[in-house]
Amino acid sequence: MDKRDTVNVFQQRLAELIDRTGLSRSRFAAKAGLDRSTLSQLMSGKSVRLPRAETIAAIAARHKVSADWLLGLSQRDEVAVDVVAQLEIETGLDNPVDERLIQWHEEATGFKIRYVPSTIPDLLKTDAVIEYEYAHRKGLSIRGQREATELRLRYSRKSETDMEACSSIQSVKSFVYGEGIWSGLSLAARREQLDHMCKLTDELYPTFRWFLYDGLESFAVPYTVFGPLRAAIYLGRMYFVFTSTEHIRELANHFDTLIRQAQVQPNEVPGFLQDLAGELS
Repeated sequence: MDKRDTVNVFQQRLAELIDRTGLSRSRFAAKAGLDRSTLSQLMSGKSVRLPRAETIAAIAARHKVSADWLLGLSQRDEVAVDVVAQLEIETGLDNPVDERLIQWHEEATGFKIRYVPSTIPDLLKTDAVIEYEYAHRKGLSIRGQREATELRLRYSRKSETDMEACSSIQSVKSFVYGEGIWSGLSLAARREQLDHMCKLTDELYPTFRWFLYDGLESFAVPYTVFGPLRAAIYLGRMYFVFTSTEHIRELANHFDTLIRQAQVQPNEVPGFLQDLAGELS
């Protein structure tokens, strides 16, 4: 973000903060220890400079917001964000129906969601695959996983949804051929899942776009970028959740790199899956 952009963000967020307090500009300025004329200069569209650090600190302290938020360095306005690293560890999130996950998706409606799944994208899974994946996980309800899949599917069918997923070609082939963790899943269940994915990837395009990259060229752990609001790296029963603009941008850039290196484009995925299905005996 260059200096002009930072100034613009600061002015936008300062205006938002004034509106939020419900104070007149004179009272807002007084509460922050500023002159009304100083505040007017800060709000002026002609201004190309940021105020002094102590002025920003005074506004943030008196109105209980984060200085990083005022400057566009964070998407969260809490004061605590200035004091601790902008990283949270959310535990107990192995269940996709968890209210926090649902809330993150809802909050990101209208923004692009970028998603690297741990296996198959949740919204594409059949009941048989859900049961196979979660049958041995203690404390998790298979019924809950099915509900979560249906929620994801309904979310992706909203007109304002914009979701992209990236997986390695090798992980998809591993599923098709029943290798690794899929060695215990029947051929019939894998055929059913392939047919289901073919239909949904065709139906949901372009609202949902699934890119397949070569895992020998690129690497990615499971993570999701919820627009500009947050990014979450999945570690199994917990997420590392980032809310700083810098971290969100870096993960979004990594995802864009996966897309640029994708060897199978979203509109080609149904045909690619059909070809793989034809290889099964």
